[in-house]
Amino acid sequence: MIEITLEAQLAARGMTLTELAAAVGVTIANLSILKTGKARAVRFSTLAKLCDVLACQPGDLLVYTPVDA
Repeated sequence: MIEITLEAQLAARGMTLTELAAAVGVTIANLSILKTGKARAVRFSTLAKLCDVLACQPGDLLVYTPVDA
């Protein structure tokens, strides 16, 4: 399972979802879907913009947790 750690990244920077949405050029609704873990996909261009604004690497936003089979 892939988890998105967007909420933790925002908290660490004291940034709101609204501020991030404006900086990245993505709607608050789409970022909210990412933040809550309900996203089924992420465009590389969006991931790159998030990394640029948050000054992080993709691995800082994505965490893999194995699912017991």
